[in-house]
Amino acid sequence: MQRYGWDKAVPHYESGWQEQLRPAQESLIFKADPWPGEKILDISCGTGLVSQPLAEIVQPGGSVTGIDLSEGMIKEARLRAEKKGVENVCFKHMDAEALDFPDNSFDVVICSLGLMYFQDPQKALREMYRVLKPGGRVATLVWGERGSCGWAGVFPITDRRVQSDVCPLFFQLVTGNLLPDAFKMAGFKKVSSHRFSYDLHFKDKEQACTAAFLGGAVALAYRRFDDQTKEDVHKEYLDSIQQYRNGRSYDVPGEFVIAKGFKTEKHP
Repeated sequence: MQRYGWDKAVPHYESGWQEQLRPAQESLIFKADPWPGEKILDISCGTGLVSQPLAEIVQPGGSVTGIDLSEGMIKEARLRAEKKGVENVCFKHMDAEALDFPDNSFDVVICSLGLMYFQDPQKALREMYRVLKPGGRVATLVWGERGSCGWAGVFPITDRRVQSDVCPLFFQLVTGNLLPDAFKMAGFKKVSSHRFSYDLHFKDKEQACTAAFLGGAVALAYRRFDDQTKEDVHKEYLDSIQQYRNGRSYDVPGEFVIAKGFKTEKHP
């Protein structure tokens, strides 16, 4: 269901979220600390918003492999990389909970806003640990607490009409020490986490609704609505973010958490 939903979101993902997510994704890249010559795995790569800047950073000699469960996202990522002439990046359709790579394959693993969608986040973290080289590090970005994300009303608004099938761990991963504890259970050492917030700017109500309903987690459920229901949920969602309106635009609070850990074991 998640795969089909994100396939539907492909045409609207970047127009709804590219600029809004850039500061958080730049923070993720900074925390991951990639270097020229390193081999990087970008999990839940989407259209390549993180993969492409990483590919530039690891030149010369480095490479980036992006994976995603959505074939539509992978296809779009390939097209965008080809258009920009980025040659040291490749994209593959793959499940993060069953990575088709040998042990000790990558210097860095990054996962931007993907972990909270996985059916078994702990299994995905174990897979990240497995494919990391000894001394390598993983950095993940997830949304913060529900009450600190002004756009979160989209979930109950959608679910009142049709089940959106969004993973129940979407916001729970940042409850207490659940996320860093999950890292430690997967084997990571020197685990750290960083929480931060900023406003997500949407230029008008159309962009705000596109991001919420067409370019995100509820895209599949939204496609089932008739025209009247779409009009109703747009109004209800805009009412829910009315307090963040600034003229025609909206500045909606968003909270994020970055967790980082290292694989410190030695080669056998």
